[in-house]
Amino acid sequence: MSLQPIRDEIDQIDEQIIELFKRRMDCSKRVAEYKLENGIPIFNEERENQILDSVEEKGGVYGGGARQLYSVIMGISRALQHDLLGSGAKLKNEILSADHTVPFESNHIKVACFGVSGTYAHQAQRKLFPNCTPDFYSTFQDVFSAIQNNEAQFGVVPIENSSAGSVTDVYDLMLKYRFYIAASIEISVNHILAVNFGTAMENIKKIYSHSQALSQCSDFFRRHKNMKSETYVSTAAAAKMLSENQFTDAAVICSEDAAEKYGLEVIARGFQNNPNNTTRFLVIAKKLYIDDTSDKISLCFSLPHVKGSLYSILGRFAIHGLNLTKIESRPIFGTSFEYMFYLDFDGNAKDNDTLKLITALSEELKDFSFLGNYPNQ
Repeated sequence: MSLQPIRDEIDQIDEQIIELFKRRMDCSKRVAEYKLENGIPIFNEERENQILDSVEEKGGVYGGGARQLYSVIMGISRALQHDLLGSGAKLKNEILSADHTVPFESNHIKVACFGVSGTYAHQAQRKLFPNCTPDFYSTFQDVFSAIQNNEAQFGVVPIENSSAGSVTDVYDLMLKYRFYIAASIEISVNHILAVNFGTAMENIKKIYSHSQALSQCSDFFRRHKNMKSETYVSTAAAAKMLSENQFTDAAVICSEDAAEKYGLEVIARGFQNNPNNTTRFLVIAKKLYIDDTSDKISLCFSLPHVKGSLYSILGRFAIHGLNLTKIESRPIFGTSFEYMFYLDFDGNAKDNDTLKLITALSEELKDFSFLGNYPNQ
């Protein structure tokens, strides 16, 4: 038996599906006009869930697939209606009127930087704001508070590492404060083991550093079981502490800059798990900046603990050909299995199709925030 008759039948069915899809979208236009005239919101979650439950039941053995198919169709329908009704006008105006240029070269701005002088965050700050002397803060919370209290216009914090993964405390603070991201930069991380002069490797009992740095060197600790890792507020702060206390049985994992600044001796290099270890840092601000070179967009929103809800949203990005580069979920305090989602994807928010998607999602999703469109350096 040849496959051709079956393929011919599939082609005929597909032709019918396309025509029915077009008719359905025409109906969606008429629904949009009615909703506009009668002040009815576009998104009716209860009705959509009823339709999806019915479709899944009618789909029989193909019920799950039918539910997914209709979820995508309904998402496309909502997007069409949002476009026709001009949804998200406030956010659209905010994006289109955003300032174009971050004052990176200025020496008259205040920048809050995590840690102390010599941290990797300090390296990121120097590259981004070369003419600015930062104010250092010992915790991520303090950096965010400095922005909130107008002590600084910009803050520099780490968001993820290529080996240790996400800095979850920063994600939680991003979701709490909803500041804009003005820029991001990737810094190559080359850890060294530093001690007070005269301390021998065999005498080391404790190694101090930030939790991320300790995690990035976990293989070293497996090889040296006699050395105990001790978490400290930052890599450079650990170096400063070691120097001030003149311990002879302890070491720190930090940067070359920190070891030099605090007068420590480097006794080991190249021991981190990943030789291409990289940390991405964010520049956060209360003000929105978007220039023509901005190529990364960040959003956050919440979703109910309902099957298919995340799939439906992610499908909207696929329809627009947008490449998601990061999805982070964080539990919502006080709820049962409800989550905030943080998304990064490639694109410029001033692109017409991308702008339509963002403004539509802003109307549909709970706790939605547009967190910025910025260059990734």
